[in-house]
Amino acid sequence: MRTGIGIDVHPFAEGRKLVIGGVEIPSAKGLDGHSDADVLLHAVSDALLGAAALGDIGLHFPNTSQEFKDIDSMILLKHVKKLLDKEGFRIVNIDAMLLLEAPKIASYINEMRKNIARCLGLELNAVSVKATTNEKLGYIGREEGAAAHAVCLIQVKP
Repeated sequence: MRTGIGIDVHPFAEGRKLVIGGVEIPSAKGLDGHSDADVLLHAVSDALLGAAALGDIGLHFPNTSQEFKDIDSMILLKHVKKLLDKEGFRIVNIDAMLLLEAPKIASYINEMRKNIARCLGLELNAVSVKATTNEKLGYIGREEGAAAHAVCLIQVKP
């Protein structure tokens, strides 16, 4: 068994869609980044890559490459799954935490879980997504950005 941890942060920006966990959420601002800036999927991807000792998303999907400009992060997560499969790993579970002050996303969490589970070929009960505010503290509390943390457990396929 191996564990991995992933953390991602993106600033909010005008004129961008807010996509978290593969779900487009109505908002005046979206997260800014080279890809679609899906902070949750980036943290999950980094956790999985780290558990398998395969580097991080910056190594596999550099923000200097036009190939990944505005790419849907579900595509990146699918590629991460293929890398783990190739190395002989099976994903056991994922637990993720979103940190953002607004908008409120509780009503979207189950859809996020379903997207991640479907993308990775997992049962829904193997994917946990939670959210919290930063109690108005720091860049998250000032609604300047959002962050996500994820941990995972993987094992070598028998």
